[in-house]
Amino acid sequence: MQLRHLAPIVFALAALPALTPVHAQQAGQPERGESPEGLDDTSADDANAKVPLDEIRRYVAVYTAIKQAYVEPVADSRLMQSAVRGLLLDLDPHSVYFQKADADQFDEQSRGAYDGIGVELYRQPDGTLRVIAPIDDTPAARAGIKSGDLIVAIDGRQLGPGDDDSSGPLRGEPGSAVVLTVVREGADKLLEIKVVRDTVRITSVRNRMLEPGYGYLRIAAFQADTAADFETQLGKLQEQAGGKLRGLVIDLRSNPGGLLTSAVQIADDLLESGKIVSTRGRIALSDAEFGATPGDRLAGAPVVVLVDAGSASASEVLAGALRDNGRARVVGSRTFGKGSVQTVLPLDNGDSVKLTTARYFTPSGRSIQALGIVPDVQLHPAKDAQNGGRADVTEATLRGHLRGDEEPATAVPGAAVADEGDRPGDNAGEVLEGDEFITAALAELKKPVAVAPVPDVGGAKR
Repeated sequence: MQLRHLAPIVFALAALPALTPVHAQQAGQPERGESPEGLDDTSADDANAKVPLDEIRRYVAVYTAIKQAYVEPVADSRLMQSAVRGLLLDLDPHSVYFQKADADQFDEQSRGAYDGIGVELYRQPDGTLRVIAPIDDTPAARAGIKSGDLIVAIDGRQLGPGDDDSSGPLRGEPGSAVVLTVVREGADKLLEIKVVRDTVRITSVRNRMLEPGYGYLRIAAFQADTAADFETQLGKLQEQAGGKLRGLVIDLRSNPGGLLTSAVQIADDLLESGKIVSTRGRIALSDAEFGATPGDRLAGAPVVVLVDAGSASASEVLAGALRDNGRARVVGSRTFGKGSVQTVLPLDNGDSVKLTTARYFTPSGRSIQALGIVPDVQLHPAKDAQNGGRADVTEATLRGHLRGDEEPATAVPGAAVADEGDRPGDNAGEVLEGDEFITAALAELKKPVAVAPVPDVGGAKR
């Protein structure tokens, strides 16, 4: 894998802006206490601009008023942390402040094991928790939590805007129970759902043979070992097929993303050459480009990638890389549309700041920010589909999201999308349920494709 001009900072293509995500997407971070390089790059427009004195005086005046006159004493540390959070709050939904415990959990979750319920969340400004997707084979999925559910209370305690760690109570000892009060679209009353916590060990890649010669790989999230797992599971399918597959379905539905490097490595496994993804920001060190190295593990066998509105971030990187290089056809519904890059900046007290520093671009040079990837073959999940995939919650519906390069200027920030069929270009295609998507992907896989087979000439990736 070629890494051109790769900055010594860490990219985190996180789909979830929750302050303490149950399973956040990130690309790791520098060791505690290290200072990220390059963030004082003098090429930035305002890097050396001084903070206006009037603004400093205004801040000090408010700070002093709170210290002197607030109804109860407030610790300096609490006020300063609140001030830092305020700096990030109105930037975009993915720039957040992590206290040390949250930062430690953020690191832990990339390794794919933690104690909790196993659900992807977005913390809304009012403190409630919107479910992006339940993670495969976790307590949340088994209890019936669905994409789009709105968690308004935990164990009877209402969630509100003052909750700094509203998703923290979802963590806990394996075997302990938590009761979630849920607002669900179409339900005529609040739902009380009991979920028994467990040690969530996410198996990020699963395989099965759809029929002789045609394999299926489900990627649930992109973690540190996902690329290695992909190669192992692909090898098992190839053994079952007698050494070579006739085609492969890669299922990225409700995959909220994860480590950029894992997505890049999997794309590299299937590409002989070409660009995989690039990132661009305001400072030079935010600019990077990832390219493929020779060697296609499938030797040119056709690939279909399954996506939906829950496919975000690193999932969109993989789908975009394979589609733009003519290596795969994308089937399903429009993806989430998260096209921004976050850098994790550790602070000297163990806390961290996750800051949006760049946008990423598919090999064709297109940004999918707030628009997502429109599949080659469009299929839509049934309204009550368990794995989500409806467009009710996408990047474009998050308040304060970065406006996309191709996002309509008339779009109302944070406006909900009533139905995926209402989105431009998405009003075609069948409405399917469950494994009907996989059946449709398999049928697409068997169609003649324009992609020429890659000769089996060996290579480093074999």
